[in-house]
Amino acid sequence: MKKIIKINGNDNVIIALETLYPGDKINSELLKDNQQITVLQEIPSGHKIAIKPILQGENIIKYGFPIGHASQAIQVGEHVHTHNVKTNLGELDEYEYEPVASHISSSLPDRDVNLYRRKNGDVGIRNELWIIPTVSCVNGIAEQIRKRFLSEIAKDIELDHAFFDGVHLLSHPYGCSQLGADHQTTKTILQDMVKHPNAGGVLVIGLGCENNQLSAFKESLGEYDHERVRFMISQEVEDEIQQGVKYLLEIYQVMKLDRRQTGKLSELKFGLECGGSDGLSGITANPLLGKFSDYVIANGGTSVLTEVPEMFGAETILMSHCINSQIFEKTVNMVNNFKKYFMTYNQPIYENPSPGNKAGGITTLEDKSLGCTQKAGNSNVIDVLEYGERLKKSGLNLLSAPGNDAVATGALAAAGCQMVLFSTGRGTPYGGVVPTVKISTNSTLAQKKKHWIDFDAGQLVNGTPMEKLLEQFIHLIVQLANGKQTCNELNEFRDLSIFKNGVTE
Repeated sequence: MKKIIKINGNDNVIIALETLYPGDKINSELLKDNQQITVLQEIPSGHKIAIKPILQGENIIKYGFPIGHASQAIQVGEHVHTHNVKTNLGELDEYEYEPVASHISSSLPDRDVNLYRRKNGDVGIRNELWIIPTVSCVNGIAEQIRKRFLSEIAKDIELDHAFFDGVHLLSHPYGCSQLGADHQTTKTILQDMVKHPNAGGVLVIGLGCENNQLSAFKESLGEYDHERVRFMISQEVEDEIQQGVKYLLEIYQVMKLDRRQTGKLSELKFGLECGGSDGLSGITANPLLGKFSDYVIANGGTSVLTEVPEMFGAETILMSHCINSQIFEKTVNMVNNFKKYFMTYNQPIYENPSPGNKAGGITTLEDKSLGCTQKAGNSNVIDVLEYGERLKKSGLNLLSAPGNDAVATGALAAAGCQMVLFSTGRGTPYGGVVPTVKISTNSTLAQKKKHWIDFDAGQLVNGTPMEKLLEQFIHLIVQLANGKQTCNELNEFRDLSIFKNGVTE
């Protein structure tokens, strides 16, 4: 295994791939003129080392871009991190549209997968029954209904479960005493879930007295499959458990006719996300997801990048990939509206990375963002979605949502993604309401947390070429699309979180 990596020829720092100690000598063909560097302090894996003298105020260059500036003079071989680096970010920025030509292609063919085809043309990779409360007051009722229903169908499932991927409760703490945009956000996200193609059927349960009234919910829901969606107001029935089970059994009988049909991987919509990032995120897992995103899009498919605050400092790269000036303006508005959200509460827009990110080697928000946006690959940005908005165009989409893992995953599912691809360097057991594939940035994490991690992208720094790793990853995604469970599904970690007090114009 290599000890260091230099990401871009213009960088004035390198990244340690294993812990280095004072006095260690670094010799590498990556360094200019056979330069030898003596390490001055302990450098944890994933952290940065100066390869040239850096003056106070001079930019730190990583990925070929500034990630901040030196707050004091830095010597060759010195640890470059939060103690001697400050962000360059300010508040609101003005941007100019400077498009960069994007030509993507893939030598790898689209892959056959087995999908559930819905009446409206959507496709799902799971055939699950979802119970969606309109208000938190009925979460307990919904769980009792779920358990009773499972006991009712237990023998049936033993005989034939090929068509059925389980019944799941999408509990949440909202729906009561909400007003205005806050109330509308809850309703919109829940309505998106009702129409999600991974759900072969849905029971929506209300209480009866909540602000999120079921009558208004149905009225603004839009088109839905009446055979597969039922509604129940708990206060209006004598035995809500019995009635709820009855509705689920009715839906279940319809679902028993469902079978997977052959389709293409490019028919799916993939959410791109990261959490618990480290210094290798922008070197291994995120570039792998960028390659996968380009592969899917080259074959006519769709990917979605979100977590807007983790674009700050790298947003101009995404803006240069916007397909036209209209999409550029939408991207500018998305970024600046999120900055205004922080400013409204007198919070600095650059109060990131997290303590875990910093421990993993990420120094500034620019450092984090330049790594995060690697997930977008080199494709053109063809659309920008508001929070809660559903996908309309194939290709690379940007989605307005915060850096909160749970909220971002929920937003990707609400947009229509059947699967979320989630890179992590520190590790997380989290999973959303759709299969949430964990890709580790380093092999140490993959080996330690086998029950969390689905794929090891750390192989990249251990000698596996990117093209071979991409083929391995595509093979796994095909298996997962065909029904193999992700770690979060096996662990039964499924959460739905909704953004509260979100971005406003």
